[in-house]
Amino acid sequence: MQNEHTTNPGGAAATVRISTGVGGLDDVLNGGLTANRVYLVEGVPGAGKTTLGLHFLLEGARRGEAGLYITLSETAAELKAVAASHHWSLDALTIHELVSEDGLAEDAGQSILHPSEVELGETVEEVRRAVMKVRPQRIVFDSLSELRLLAQDALKYRRQVLALKQFFLTQGCTVWLLDDKTTRLSDLQLHSITHGVIELDQQLQDYGTEQRRLRIVKMRGVKFAGGYHDFRLDTGGITVYPRLIAAKHRREFDAASQTTGVEELDALLGGGLVPGTSLLVVGPSGAGKTTTAVRCALSALERGQRVKYFLFDETLGTMLSRSRNLSMSLDAYIENDRLLVQQIDPAEMSPGQFATLVREAVEDADASMIVIDSLNAYMQAMPGHRHLLLQMHELLSYLNQQGVITLMVLGQHGLIGTVGTDIDLSYLSDALLVFRYFESAGDVLTALSVLKSRSNAHERSIREFRIANTGLRVGLPLKDFEGVMSGLPTYHGQQPLLDHGVDE
Repeated sequence: MQNEHTTNPGGAAATVRISTGVGGLDDVLNGGLTANRVYLVEGVPGAGKTTLGLHFLLEGARRGEAGLYITLSETAAELKAVAASHHWSLDALTIHELVSEDGLAEDAGQSILHPSEVELGETVEEVRRAVMKVRPQRIVFDSLSELRLLAQDALKYRRQVLALKQFFLTQGCTVWLLDDKTTRLSDLQLHSITHGVIELDQQLQDYGTEQRRLRIVKMRGVKFAGGYHDFRLDTGGITVYPRLIAAKHRREFDAASQTTGVEELDALLGGGLVPGTSLLVVGPSGAGKTTTAVRCALSALERGQRVKYFLFDETLGTMLSRSRNLSMSLDAYIENDRLLVQQIDPAEMSPGQFATLVREAVEDADASMIVIDSLNAYMQAMPGHRHLLLQMHELLSYLNQQGVITLMVLGQHGLIGTVGTDIDLSYLSDALLVFRYFESAGDVLTALSVLKSRSNAHERSIREFRIANTGLRVGLPLKDFEGVMSGLPTYHGQQPLLDHGVDE
């Protein structure tokens, strides 16, 4: 994003906006930060403050702006080691250490600072001299916790921070003050002093990688996206995944029904799959949920559309092998990039990152169908059921407004008789396709029915379902059976099943 001079509707010049160096954070801020202001970036140790600060300075260097990193807590060698882990060079930046090796001598007492810098006023004066010498446009001060310990008094600390703020503003600097929140002094007063506050947080899960997130606590004069936004700290730096807000994403699309590739399944659904709707495929393990989703995806591919398939449970090789054996080969579509399959490890992915992957598939790859297989594994990546429901509601609303057909697979525990799931997502979906096992004449068969459709007048019947070498087979309505959904039906009639020639 380029620095821009924006204007308000009245025509008066507005403030200059600058990039933070992290595209996702710029999106959260609706364009970036206001220049020539002082910001507070706070978070527990290890949250990513130093890396985010380096992003900010290196973005300025890329634009030809002088950058100054003033450090009380880390040495220049340590900062360069952090940068090297991301394959960055800090040669374009100036690093000013307020830490001295002399301060670690035995006669230096408990202070780690040079004797001339022990007093807070002298330390602040040293910061002023460094700024006047470098004349930077961007500054990162690391960290306020050390400055607070020097002050040893809340009023004195506040006055010095205010003095620094006024000095920075007169020098035309955009400043980030880093704070590791290691002291017990209240920082609400600091929130009131600074122009904006960015809070970084990390949460350790019972299993899997830690999940990091940030939020904008305040930002004067900037309309930002509130709430928590997931981010990832990895080799190469920080990637922010802005929280999905479905209301901001709408477009026109053709809502005509599209075939699943199986005529009888289309009849059950009342005409097929409708763009801008979601279908929840529910059933016990092994009933054919994934195979049905693959058949629907293959039909879209045969129409020339692009499909994104998020695979949580099984491997890509297993899915491709099974599809070939059922005369539904997907290999050619993967080779020509019409089918985009991504293996997801829920233990290593945050909900915000997954939502961003979905957006990229729709907006960048032009996918007209999204398959999530399955929600059971996706649920494990969420911190709680309530958050899963909120996340899925927003995600499905976004996909519906984009005219995407969404297929979601949900496995149920139990086989014959009563089955259930740990969480009910049926009310979020637009259509509900249900698989059930039932016993007949000593065989375990599968029944298929549509219990709900918001877009079409669907069949109320129950049909037999089989997976054959030639693909999916759906039989006639099971009118001579009662109690199929319970798993133990009674039969009173002459209707043949698929094994006896139906749909041959």
